[in-house]
Amino acid sequence: MKPKEIRELAPAELDKKLRDTRDKLLRLHINKNTGQVEKTHEITALRKDVARFETIRNEKLGAETQSA
Repeated sequence: MKPKEIRELAPAELDKKLRDTRDKLLRLHINKNTGQVEKTHEITALRKDVARFETIRNEKLGAETQSA
């Protein structure tokens, strides 16, 4: 996902997407270890997506605490 699309998500949706992406990443890691993954580049893409989700979530949390 693009950062612009992620920023438009509500906090609950953002947490759900983050959780789903982490689950998918875990499954890919397990499958890679058993030799069942053909597209190993997907692991890198998911890791970057997780980092984007976490960064934007932390930005939103920081903005909420500063405005409160």
